[in-house]
Amino acid sequence: MSRPITRRPAGLLALVLLCASGIAAAGDPRGFTAEDLVGLDRISDPRPAPDGGSVVFVRRATDREANRGRTDLWRVGIDGSDLRPLTRHEAADSSPRWRRDGSEIFFLSSRSGSSQVWAIRPDGGEARQVTDLPLAVSNLALSPVSDHMAFTLTVEPGCEDLACTKSALDAEAASPRSGRLYDRLFVRHWDTLEDGRRSHLFVTGLDGGSPVDVTAGLDADVPSQPFGGPEEFAFTPDGRGIVFVAREATSDQAWSTDFDLYHAPLDGSSPPRVLTEGNPAWDTGPVFSPDGGTLAYLAMRRPGFESDRLRIVLREWPGGGERVLAEAWDRSPHGLFFSPDGATLYAAAGDVGEVKLFAVDVSSGGVTRILDGGHVRSASLAGDRIVFGLDHLSAPVDLYTAARDGSDRRRLTEVNAERLADVRFGEVEQFSFPGWNDETVHGYLVKPWDFAEGRRYPLAFLIHGGPQGSFDNDFHYRWNPQVYSGAGYAAVMIDFHGSTGYGQTFTDSITGDWGGKPLEDLRKGLAAVLARHGWIDGDRACALGASYGGYMVNWIAGNWPDGFRCLVNHDGVFDNRMMYYATEELWFPEWEHGGPYWAHPQGHEKHNPARFVQNWETPMLVIHGALDYRVPETQGLAAFTALQRRGIPSRFLYFPDESHWVLQPANSVQWHEVVLDWLERWLKGKPE
Repeated sequence: MSRPITRRPAGLLALVLLCASGIAAAGDPRGFTAEDLVGLDRISDPRPAPDGGSVVFVRRATDREANRGRTDLWRVGIDGSDLRPLTRHEAADSSPRWRRDGSEIFFLSSRSGSSQVWAIRPDGGEARQVTDLPLAVSNLALSPVSDHMAFTLTVEPGCEDLACTKSALDAEAASPRSGRLYDRLFVRHWDTLEDGRRSHLFVTGLDGGSPVDVTAGLDADVPSQPFGGPEEFAFTPDGRGIVFVAREATSDQAWSTDFDLYHAPLDGSSPPRVLTEGNPAWDTGPVFSPDGGTLAYLAMRRPGFESDRLRIVLREWPGGGERVLAEAWDRSPHGLFFSPDGATLYAAAGDVGEVKLFAVDVSSGGVTRILDGGHVRSASLAGDRIVFGLDHLSAPVDLYTAARDGSDRRRLTEVNAERLADVRFGEVEQFSFPGWNDETVHGYLVKPWDFAEGRRYPLAFLIHGGPQGSFDNDFHYRWNPQVYSGAGYAAVMIDFHGSTGYGQTFTDSITGDWGGKPLEDLRKGLAAVLARHGWIDGDRACALGASYGGYMVNWIAGNWPDGFRCLVNHDGVFDNRMMYYATEELWFPEWEHGGPYWAHPQGHEKHNPARFVQNWETPMLVIHGALDYRVPETQGLAAFTALQRRGIPSRFLYFPDESHWVLQPANSVQWHEVVLDWLERWLKGKPE
């Protein structure tokens, strides 16, 4: 029996959001635009002082003239007072880390010509340079128990010192030869052409002395490439060692997810020792308890599956048994940190369309939700309070604090208040409906910013990537539904089967069924929204998506050709066969489609969009970046070729300097202009 669509408030802040969206500020109210999106300041990496009295964080401003973002360090009191910049330099300043006595803040800066470690007093003043190495420094971390710091440098295999790597780089730059010879995969990875060098982990004293390569002899990148960071290593409680994540660059690295934890002494007196050899799947995120007796980390169980559930594992330190904490909790946590007494482990996790913060009892494994209302980011302890970033569908990230149980929430920053003073965001609603097999599926609806009863509005139907991802309650810098709301559209996003935050079974359900359950969920979700909201004009709808979302747009073109008036496909998979042979992380298509293409072609071909081009008839805008090695540019070119050959109205927006994402501010504005122009042409009747 079918069930009616149900409405659910979008988290704890829903009432606040709805009220705020209707407030008329200085100037005439207006909708949110792509120029607004690109121009917003962005907050990241909040780091509370050791005494909990203040927080230092990174604030990114857009430099439109230089067409890039510029980052500085800012500081704010734990009560929200005394918000001010610590650095004001045209170079990038980032990665603030407090000295354990609170006397200085170490950070990375390129002001000397390359990224090096610098330090500044908490009250500001002139920064001093700590390192002056021949190579660029990344991924800074300071020991909480000793005067050591760790960072990464990209080094030449076989070199015994940094000067050797520098000489190799200089020789390569001076050589007229450009050819590179490969004996194994990877050749390229996400947006980087592999050059054989490795990111190694180094440790030195806070005086910036000669660094020690604690990963010497290990053919591996630390942290993992391309998305790993300082969260993948942790100093040991005795201050004499470090635990880090690595996967050796063996011949099977392109189809292996066997990342392990290693331990190495800070003085480099012995080679790294693997700690999790018994688990052939992913191990990551090491953190130590305050008393030093427990190492907590995250572990998957199924090798070859990058979206397996992460479980919390507790390991007695330095040696001893292990146990899984909260085995019955069907969520995939990240961002672990302990309470001061070690009795509670805090973790963020996707949960029903939001990313929330949970408290896990270390003894019983009981789980309590303590923070919600959007996307909780970078949570940590500041004295007796929690500091965290929070954004949602109607606001970019700002800093907040709360008591350790989640009560007494207070806002610390509002960095974009002036920029958004006259912006009215569209009202947000989370909903659910019976999807595939009548199982509950959730989604979000964002109304047009100027919504008025009695009017009918066209629809932007946004499809998330992954496919193991979520269009959750966050403020996205490309697929932001408020941009469509600001242009006069309703925006709908469905978390179809395969999405994260609804239990591992729901996530697993897309494996081998890319075009099945998700397509049914999208069909039923659209029908449910149209049935509930008569003001949405279903005859004027456009489906848009990137990555897997772009794949789904191609799939819709051949299997739901009468569903939409237009389509937008960004970096989407067009041909599963060629995708397998041209992509880089082979574990992904092998898990999703049942194995290597030659061993299981039917799994790849079952839901291959290229097989259904004869059914294509819907106008499509195709977008692709030349530096996208995840979904190579030929996938976009092939889709455009199919459209042109069939005589279907189509356009191709090509970025020779972008990868799987559009990162440059000017290109982001162009992206939005082209997309919105396409929607206006087909949904609002703009002349060609």
